[in-house]
Amino acid sequence: MDEQREHGRRRPPLPWGGPAMWRQGPPWWNRRGETGETGETGGAGRLPWLTTLAITVFVQVGSKYATEGQLDDREALDTYARLLLLAGTASLLLRHRYPIPVAYFTAGTALVYLGAGYAYGPVLITVAVGCFAAVVAGHRRAAWGAVAMLWAGHLLVAHWLYRWLPPDGVGQRTWGQETVVAVWVVAIIAVSELARVRREQWMRERAERAQAAERRADEERLRMARELHDVLAHSISVINVQAGVGLALLDSDPEQARTALTTIKAASKEALGEVRQVLDTLRAPGDAPRAPAPGLDRLPELVEQAAATGLTVDVDTEGTARKPAPGVDLAAFRIIQEALTNVVRHSGSRHARVLVRYEAAALTLRVDDDGPATGADAGGSGNGLAGMRERAAALNGTIEAGARPDGGFRVTAVLPTRTALQEDQ
Repeated sequence: MDEQREHGRRRPPLPWGGPAMWRQGPPWWNRRGETGETGETGGAGRLPWLTTLAITVFVQVGSKYATEGQLDDREALDTYARLLLLAGTASLLLRHRYPIPVAYFTAGTALVYLGAGYAYGPVLITVAVGCFAAVVAGHRRAAWGAVAMLWAGHLLVAHWLYRWLPPDGVGQRTWGQETVVAVWVVAIIAVSELARVRREQWMRERAERAQAAERRADEERLRMARELHDVLAHSISVINVQAGVGLALLDSDPEQARTALTTIKAASKEALGEVRQVLDTLRAPGDAPRAPAPGLDRLPELVEQAAATGLTVDVDTEGTARKPAPGVDLAAFRIIQEALTNVVRHSGSRHARVLVRYEAAALTLRVDDDGPATGADAGGSGNGLAGMRERAAALNGTIEAGARPDGGFRVTAVLPTRTALQEDQ
């Protein structure tokens, strides 16, 4: 459905061409780089006016002072030089949308500026910013190529073409003087690569945070589905049995039918309350629940509800009874509730036994019935045992369920208590 809507939605026009270009992707000057990332704004954000204006002012003013310190062997700053500087810094407006051409253009204007005999200085900052944007956008080779072009061109001018280029009377530059340009090249590459690595790390961390949030949402949905299943399966089983009793006795024993209807009313009211409690977790985070979660202290209620369906339940307790951790207490209640629901649905026995054993590091639960299985379709989703196993696994516990050698069915759950969970942590 979502896919159909996506295909049916009209695509916005792209800056590099019309519908015929969609299959080919963006042109070479704005494609994804080696890291698989696009520019910082993806070609759709605002132009960086403020930073570009600040760089322009700094380059224009700084070049004036740099020229004053190099008048002995460099040309004075004139209109042509000012225009070259302005062209280089103005191109930085597009450094996020078109990082490759901007990197080469800034390197080219700097090379022409230095080749014309103007002073060394802030002009190299323009190249640094252009190549930095290209590397961060993932176009590492393009940035390296632009820097290499600038360096190679400068070597060519300084050691061969200087005879025909201004300023007059200046001889070949020594190789030692190339150190300044070499340092700039290394600094540009090092800082750009550092920024690229940091940006990739940030993007990985953001993706991991998004995956963790999605995983937590999935776990919460699963928890709510499990809670709703356990609540509704038990209550509806009671209602189903009592409805059958009421229909069978409606004419012959109206008083007993009235009792069945009263049980249905009580079970449905309790089910609605528990469903409302589960759905309350969808409220704003931080809100306290309106009612405490059920626990083993409500085991007598389960016994009464089972008795209303005709199932007799004997409860035995071993060990010193103590209040388990809230998560363990809820899981224990739901496991016993689901096990008794399965007895009502699938067993021909009208008698079940529940054992609750308190141990030093665990809480053991056992539910037995004498069978035999009815084999009839009792409805339901068939997820009862799976839900019990999920509850136990969430607490590092175990569930064993299966037929007993002497007949009947047994469910055994072992849940670590709070002390054991703390030792694991």
